[in-house]
Amino acid sequence: MLCCMSATRTQVYLTEAQRAGLDERAEAERTTMAQVIRAAIDRYLADDLGVAEREQVLVETFGSRPGFGSRVPSRDEWDRP
Repeated sequence: MLCCMSATRTQVYLTEAQRAGLDERAEAERTTMAQVIRAAIDRYLADDLGVAEREQVLVETFGSRPGFGSRVPSRDEWDRP
């Protein structure tokens, strides 16, 4: 996280429930409402990866959990109707 950044002031209108939820989250995380909103926006924008980028991430992380496959039941063990 950056400690110093240039920022653009932006005004948005929130419902009472949205505002209360943000206040609760900020208090629980011991941070400001603005920081909670910025983090949420960062996560939202990160989800906007294109298909090619998603495929690259999958390729780069394939096999990063050794032993994971040992917990997955074989097809013979599946319950089938």
